[in-house]
Amino acid sequence: QVEFAESGGGVVRPGGSVRLHCTVSGVPGRINNISAMAWYRQAPGKKRESVASISRDGIRLYHSAVKGRFTISSDMDKSTVDLQMNSLQSEDTAVYICYCDIIEGSRRVGYWGQGTQVTVST
Repeated sequence: QVEFAESGGGVVRPGGSVRLHCTVSGVPGRINNISAMAWYRQAPGKKRESVASISRDGIRLYHSAVKGRFTISSDMDKSTVDLQMNSLQSEDTAVYICYCDIIEGSRRVGYWGQGTQVTVST
């Protein structure tokens, strides 16, 4: 059973920084079956959106709203992914959810964490 341990959320002032961390356990088969990891977020009343993603070969993609402020990093052999969030704005307030793609046989299966709350407020 794939399980997620997410940490690092909390309340931060505008302009501040937070680092989120996610560790995935119970990956079927070999650890290097993870092909990509990502962070999504969902704010109240809004759709879930991709914040940042990273593939096993190191390709990073960012939502335009966070480009230049957020940095995603991972160690897929250790099943971990981090999100360094700088220059936070009130619009970044959301539940941040860890995600990973795992290759299972001929399929790619996506798994979601439970999420960690980040609140940007004075």
